[in-house]
Amino acid sequence: MHFYDERVLPRIINLACDNRQFATLRRRVCAGLAGHVVEIGFGSGLNVPFYPPAVTRVAAVEPSGLGWKLAGRRIAAAGIPVQRAGLDGQSLSFADASYDAALSTWTLCTIPDPAAALREVRRVLKPGAALHFVEHGLAPDESVRRWQRRLDPLEQRLAGGCRFTQPIAELLTTAGFTITQIDVFYQKGVPKFTGAYSLGTAVSP
Repeated sequence: MHFYDERVLPRIINLACDNRQFATLRRRVCAGLAGHVVEIGFGSGLNVPFYPPAVTRVAAVEPSGLGWKLAGRRIAAAGIPVQRAGLDGQSLSFADASYDAALSTWTLCTIPDPAAALREVRRVLKPGAALHFVEHGLAPDESVRRWQRRLDPLEQRLAGGCRFTQPIAELLTTAGFTITQIDVFYQKGVPKFTGAYSLGTAVSP
């Protein structure tokens, strides 16, 4: 599966996640970002066109070399310095309290230890700074959760370790964040088991 994960899957994600519905959510989640931002799970840079003018530079944490290569055109057009600054969201090589904001979009589902990644994000954020997030995860309805649990093993094999069953709000609060805004909803046009989304902001104390 290494060839598929490294050479095929990033291209699939780049194409599948670049549409009008995702663009609407990216615009929402990026609103309010400012200053020096760390983005975990940068992927192929699909958020770059939605960074507000108040963003001055971005540290991109992304393990996929192909994903970073696919992001080149978007980065060149951005007019904002974007630097690849790490491969692993679970271990960030940044000083404590060094970032003004953080961004995570459809990332916590795939990180092997999302709790560790969130603790690291909280560590590098300045006090009172916000993590902006949109994630798919555990659905609010038990009938949908049953399908998520059944399909999780298949999803992990086909989507690079992605899981449907991450409890997004619980992960954030356990890591020490205070959720200041969250919208939990089912994305239209996709099955509920894969489209149970949480979008909002969480503040580092």
